[in-house]
Amino acid sequence: MSLFATKSIERLLEESEGKGGHALTRTLGAGQLVALGIGAIIGAGIFTLTGVAAAHHAGPAIVYAFILAAIGCAFAGLCYSEFSTMIPIAGSAYTYAYATMGELLAWIIGWALVLEYAVGAATVSVSWSGTVDSIFKSFGIHLPQAFIASPWDPNPGIMNLPAVLILVLISTILIIGIQESARFNATIVVIKVAVVILFIGLGYFFINHDNYHPFLPENTTGKFGEFGVTGVLAAAGQIFFAYIGFDAVSTAAQEAKNPKRDMPIGIVGSLIVCTILYIMYALVLTGVVNYKDLNVTAPLAVAVDAMKYGWLGFVMKLGSLAGLTSVMLVMLLGQSRVFYSMSRDGLLPGVFSEVHPKFHTPWKSNLMLLVGVAALGAFTPIAQLGNLTSIGTLCAFVLVCIAVIIMRRTRPDLPRPFKTPLVPFVPILGVGFNLLLMFSLDSLTKIAFVIWMAIGLVIYFTYSKSRSHLQLALLRKK
Repeated sequence: MSLFATKSIERLLEESEGKGGHALTRTLGAGQLVALGIGAIIGAGIFTLTGVAAAHHAGPAIVYAFILAAIGCAFAGLCYSEFSTMIPIAGSAYTYAYATMGELLAWIIGWALVLEYAVGAATVSVSWSGTVDSIFKSFGIHLPQAFIASPWDPNPGIMNLPAVLILVLISTILIIGIQESARFNATIVVIKVAVVILFIGLGYFFINHDNYHPFLPENTTGKFGEFGVTGVLAAAGQIFFAYIGFDAVSTAAQEAKNPKRDMPIGIVGSLIVCTILYIMYALVLTGVVNYKDLNVTAPLAVAVDAMKYGWLGFVMKLGSLAGLTSVMLVMLLGQSRVFYSMSRDGLLPGVFSEVHPKFHTPWKSNLMLLVGVAALGAFTPIAQLGNLTSIGTLCAFVLVCIAVIIMRRTRPDLPRPFKTPLVPFVPILGVGFNLLLMFSLDSLTKIAFVIWMAIGLVIYFTYSKSRSHLQLALLRKK
């Protein structure tokens, strides 16, 4: 048995046709894919982390941090685009690794993606719950603390019930169908982008240009990350979470009408749109409010209060709620498609790849994923979830960049409707930049990541390896 046996591209493409009731339906166009990307990207990051990063690390130069983070994502996005057109199959980075680096590394990356999608969805569900609580408080209604907090929160409760309820609703929508999910997501994307644009448009007239001086505060302590150039780097690592999700577009490749044309548009297009919005948002935010006053979990609310538009605060909260909802939808969509692919390869039980006869979605995978993610959302504080999401994503980005270099050498003959430019220069930059962000995370996150990977390897060697369709096929040939 070879741990590094690869699955041929031809076989992957043949399996994507879906024989025996395992087919996913191709219904998504380029516009819907861009909306999926925007839906995944604009959410918890922009609404919560921008102020803290500005206050602690970069000041108004948080704009530069957004640009740096976007460049790092762009390197990975270009690599994802090449693979998504060459291998237009559900599974994202997991499938790409299986075709280039072998089964063991494919398993490792699939296991890492659980941190990005499943833990990420749980993280955002907790933010969603907090936003709902804030909206109710604005009407003088106080939800019971016992049911809006986990037992380990600073103000403990029994369970975070709103987080569970929104996850149930979103999972139901995903089970009903990908087209219905895409329409629901597209509607929410329009709402939240409109709210961000509204804030930018109105906030422009309340900018105090004195708040931009100094634009890049000096590092007076000599410590890394406390303003100055290193502060911008530290802020870029922190707000990386604001870009998490664009790669989820690639998990829907098997459901795209014309993946060879539409996948690059969906991936790169959503990154460009969000980067432009982020830069404008950051400029207005730090112009309306001095960066020293942005060390809060809801910087948008502080800026709205400074603008003295009472009605706008409520609208902004609704927009934030919409943003968080669409992030959860895309993350749960992505995770179920990764499990779908791993199950079809025999690395997970077959139940994860069972497609509903009417809705044509991996509904049992959605249901089981709901149970795990809802448990995390109900009983785990948000501080323990966020960085795990980032490190899982960064691991996937690094391996996809490496995989592009490998595939160019091993299969130069394969058709590539979209080619990553300047290979191996661009993928190498992607590897270096994302490794740098991984190592910038705190030690507890790194330890938790190693433990998570160790658990994954135990599962692979005790269950998955002996049931792998590829490994069994290799044994039959001997």
